[in-house]
Amino acid sequence: MSSRAETSPHVPAMSALPSVPPPPRWAVWAAHTVPLLVLPSGLWRVALVTGLPIGYADHIPAGGLHFSPGEIAYILSLSLTSELAAYMTLGLVRPWGEVAPRWIPFVGGRRVRPAAAVTAACVGAALIAMICAWALRGDLTGFTMLSSTGIAVLVACYAPLLGWSPLLLAVTFSYWRRHRRAVPAEAS
Repeated sequence: MSSRAETSPHVPAMSALPSVPPPPRWAVWAAHTVPLLVLPSGLWRVALVTGLPIGYADHIPAGGLHFSPGEIAYILSLSLTSELAAYMTLGLVRPWGEVAPRWIPFVGGRRVRPAAAVTAACVGAALIAMICAWALRGDLTGFTMLSSTGIAVLVACYAPLLGWSPLLLAVTFSYWRRHRRAVPAEAS
């Protein structure tokens, strides 16, 4: 009895995939660290829109700031999108970085082109670095809604984002090296 993977025109047979060495342990650790670095900033934004105490200044009423439904949706979607983008780093060290999962529309079950994965990861790392650089040039005294404690909490939650771009680049380099050395499968 043949499996669906063997009969699907979009799913390459496992023997047709190039032989790629496993990722080094450091790359696996780095890839798993990235979503953890992004999590504090997302949780801070969730606390912001839900009115949890994050160190508001004395002139802010109890319960924090009030946001419109559109602002809440934007802030929460920013948190979710950031975390999902960080989670994509795992694809560089997991099997779904070799063959796209079936549930993904249009590309599910197809081999991931290493050049496309490396290019997307490098562009993402550059964008993240630019966003961090833009944020670093900012003046935290403009956050009049936060007390000095609140600013310290904000910095503590956002500072880990500075590690996202370098770790993504390191894991991408590992992915590129492994796939550059990949041995094409022999035709049977």
